[in-house]
Amino acid sequence: MVEKVPAAVKMGPYETVYREFDMPQIDDESALIKVEIAGICGSDVKNYGKPIQNVIMGHENVGVVAKAGRKWLARKGVKEGDRILLEHYLPDMTCEWCHQGEYRHCEATDWHTNPDAIRYGYTSADHAPHLWGGFAHYLYAPWNAIVHKVPDNVTAELAGIATPLANGIQWALFEAGIGYGSIVLIQGPGQQGLAQIVACKQAGADCIIITGTSKDAQRLEVAKALGADYTIDVQKEDPLARIKQIVPKGVDVSIDCTAGAGTAAMLLGIAALKRKAGILVIQGNEMPTFPDFPIYKVTQKYAQLKSARGHSYKACELALRQLASHRFPLEKAMTHTFGLKEVDWAIKSVGGKGAEGVIHVSVNPWKDVA
Repeated sequence: MVEKVPAAVKMGPYETVYREFDMPQIDDESALIKVEIAGICGSDVKNYGKPIQNVIMGHENVGVVAKAGRKWLARKGVKEGDRILLEHYLPDMTCEWCHQGEYRHCEATDWHTNPDAIRYGYTSADHAPHLWGGFAHYLYAPWNAIVHKVPDNVTAELAGIATPLANGIQWALFEAGIGYGSIVLIQGPGQQGLAQIVACKQAGADCIIITGTSKDAQRLEVAKALGADYTIDVQKEDPLARIKQIVPKGVDVSIDCTAGAGTAAMLLGIAALKRKAGILVIQGNEMPTFPDFPIYKVTQKYAQLKSARGHSYKACELALRQLASHRFPLEKAMTHTFGLKEVDWAIKSVGGKGAEGVIHVSVNPWKDVA
């Protein structure tokens, strides 16, 4: 009798069903990962409302190597029983991007442009061997899975925040070049914004300002605990006036981590930048068009626009090293863990329509197993 793997499967907008899949057969170049923690990202909230069917979501995955082939273990440098962070990219390892180490841009794993792309949390379960998401007891890991060994002093729960922390390191350090003396504006105190604080503080930023709304009061308190110098409630005070009061010459870098502020975040970022050569790190998922974009303000300030998009291998390694240092109380951002049968509620909670007081939310697929 073939062993079955329980999974939470997205079957349509705001609809989750529970199915069982056959346990995959593992050859010499593949592995089976027992999922311990699967974090929920803001992108999961957006995708949950889309007419995407038959997908096991969950792309911020931490688990234990349950069974693996000899070549797979040798290639990844791990052994059975090791706890690993599994990146969501599954690149072809042959294109120019992969050869440059920028596999996050590989067409084989870019689900935005390639309907046949393979990526954890986004790929249809119709694609054998089906287990392409963390909201399941097990994940299938082929030869091209991107694996990082989790340090021994980092729990699965803490490692669950490694992916947003890696994004923070990628965007703040590698894209924006934050370093000693930097003055930074971070817009949005969700898990991504809080991760930027840690990255900026570790890099030696002189001043970190973070904005949020009145409903973000708890998150702004956590931001202070992680090292933010100033917090601004944009519903209680004029954010630009307050920023100019704190740093009259403006900020060096503005990083947009808002879930949907769109043009408002972009305009504040431009206005808050110092007179010359500042950097805007932006997200555009909630801003399909911007017909009155003030390009003259960007060019007058000789500002650079950079896109916030994923993370690199090095960013993940540095994130795990940061977690192992226990320098920052990131546990304060880890507010909720739900079981496999609670996936619908968990995603809705991140979207503000479920449990209250959420910051970083994870799914433990084994939590509700008797």
